[in-house]
Amino acid sequence: MFDGLRRSRLWTSLARVLLAADAWLDSTLYRAGEDARERYADFSAYMERFRLSGWRRGAVEIACETLTIAIAGGILALALAVPAFRETSDDWLKKQDLAVTFLDRYGREVGRRGIKHDDSVGLDELPESFVAAALATEDRRFYDHFGVDVIGTARALTVNAKADGVVQGGSTITQQLAKNLFLSNKRTIERKIKEAYLALWLEFRLSKKEILKLYFDRAYLGGGAFGVQAAAQFYFGKSARDLTLAESAMLAGLFKAPTKYAPHVNLPAARARAHDVLNNMVDAGYLTEGQIYAALRNPATPVDRAKDASPDWYLDYAYQEVKRLAEDNKLGEERVLTVRTALDLGLQQRAEATIEDQLRQYGPGYKAKQGAMVAMEPNGALRAIVGGRDYGASQFNRATDALRQPGSSFKPFVYLTALLTGKFKPSTIVVDAPICIGNWCPHNYKNTYAGALPLSQALARSLNTVAVRLATAIGDGSPRAGRAKIVENARAMGLTTPLVDTVSLPIGAAEVTVIDMASAYCVFANGGLRAPPFAAVEIANGRGETIYRHDRDGPQPRRLFPEETIATMDSMLLQVVEGGTATRAKLEGIDVAGKTGTTNGYKDAWFVGFTGNYVAAVWYGNDDDTPMEKMTGGSLPAATWREVMAYAHQGIELKALPGGKQPAQGAALAAAPPVAAGAPLRPASLSARSAQTLGDIARAMDEALEQAQKRREDGAAARFSTPEDGRVGARTLAPAPGGG
Repeated sequence: MFDGLRRSRLWTSLARVLLAADAWLDSTLYRAGEDARERYADFSAYMERFRLSGWRRGAVEIACETLTIAIAGGILALALAVPAFRETSDDWLKKQDLAVTFLDRYGREVGRRGIKHDDSVGLDELPESFVAAALATEDRRFYDHFGVDVIGTARALTVNAKADGVVQGGSTITQQLAKNLFLSNKRTIERKIKEAYLALWLEFRLSKKEILKLYFDRAYLGGGAFGVQAAAQFYFGKSARDLTLAESAMLAGLFKAPTKYAPHVNLPAARARAHDVLNNMVDAGYLTEGQIYAALRNPATPVDRAKDASPDWYLDYAYQEVKRLAEDNKLGEERVLTVRTALDLGLQQRAEATIEDQLRQYGPGYKAKQGAMVAMEPNGALRAIVGGRDYGASQFNRATDALRQPGSSFKPFVYLTALLTGKFKPSTIVVDAPICIGNWCPHNYKNTYAGALPLSQALARSLNTVAVRLATAIGDGSPRAGRAKIVENARAMGLTTPLVDTVSLPIGAAEVTVIDMASAYCVFANGGLRAPPFAAVEIANGRGETIYRHDRDGPQPRRLFPEETIATMDSMLLQVVEGGTATRAKLEGIDVAGKTGTTNGYKDAWFVGFTGNYVAAVWYGNDDDTPMEKMTGGSLPAATWREVMAYAHQGIELKALPGGKQPAQGAALAAAPPVAAGAPLRPASLSARSAQTLGDIARAMDEALEQAQKRREDGAAARFSTPEDGRVGARTLAPAPGGG
């Protein structure tokens, strides 16, 4: 009874508390609402004093709309700026500051890249005539704008509109520097947006003087010369400090189109451009017509470079390799470097000349305008890189950067993967017959089928249906699983592109690069080892000290596949050249193995071949992806490969393919095609062992000379040391007899 009474009182008390809380909440909300209404009424009454009408109201509304648009524009501008600023980094300037002198495999200087910090010409040391010529031609308002010249851009748009074409550019020097430092040469809206933002960023970070100095140091001025100092040395054989007015005008004219106006390529065009630059200087107020009269009457004459051949494709690749090593801290803090490369200059020139000759002679008939080639040793040492027909016309490197379908030259990766399963060998009978995967049905060249035949013959005849069937067999009935194993092996061998998995991947539908194909075929040539391509053999700093050696500091070869399997694969690839699709690549007395490749519509034609000494990949096609006139890999690519490799194998110690017989040493000269009268023969080369021995001897002699020099210096210091009392040492040098 008492427990029930307590509970009743407890519930009564709780109800009163809740009722009081509810009342408090209601009254509080009511008072808050009343206060808000009163304040809003007061605010409305106050704002009534600012009510506008007529033109004043219109002006305020326009201002508000303008503010809204400005905020939206600012948000958009920020969104567009983010991708541009991602191109920068904390050490953006440091990464660019490389001064590299390149030597070929024999130690001869072949070119330079980057800029020189130890003895570069300062901006104040450049002739005033050159600085004025550059500003008058490239950016007259350089000291007045903030990185983007709105007035200059508007003027350029007006002039171009009147001329119905691009007559005048609107990019400032700062924008051009931003492109040189961070961006590519692709003409896209995205690049122009990034260029503008990066120009603003540079103006914020650097002074006008620093921007102008960087621009003069980093600009490409043709002939493989980067920077004004390098260009002055290349074109006129003198320092930029000593440029005359006529020479300054000619150099300043190269900023716009260095390959078009390079004086060693087209002297009349260079002089015409210099004439325009001189007139620009008068228009800008830097000089009078009388002051440019002598320069107009006596234009600059460059040094004769007709016989010079700069391996620019190779140097571009080697420079990027050195930059990667610097970014990976393989070179320490050094920025002035001398790099001995694996370049064979004779082979490089022969490859360039052969591709140009083939395109000039046969290109019109085949409707082919471009070609590329990479030649290397089986250990990955790059001997030659040809990135296109003419470096002066286009610096785009088709050997290293262009993505092209390899066609049937991809099939060796399929056949190797099949051999590795243990289910196949060269004599295994396979069937060439129609096959479909879903609604995709591949066909052979000429749409014929061979029926049952050995695996080696299927590769020699480049049968598409067999490659597709092999992919299915590799995957134990699953084409997708089989293709995954093929891609895995191809990537391990050196293909770095995405290799998108499609049903047509086994017959070469995935895109690759020429250098990757050559690198991957090295595995066939060296017995199953992965040896990444490299250009830099040895790198020394500005003091001559060796700071990097590829054999010591670079990636070491590693085994991927058993040598016996590779030897079996090579025996099949030998048949491709001996009696298959690549008979035009034969070298007399030397075993040549390889594979041709032709894509649908004849858009790409390949031959990738190798001997015991060299691996080389050749590609022909068009930049705009237009079809050629029935060019196959066994035609021009195989013939080009033969001509270049016949030259490469002259005068060297021949090596056997994995599992093959040692070739006769006289075969190298027999393999060479007839030499035209007056054409240079390939000079005899040292064997790898001989070159290494001579290198060891040279290093030992250098060490001995350094030790002897140190002993002489120590002895001299001891003889002429100063005693503690400050007097000169006791030894006195007597005059020579009869002297006076």
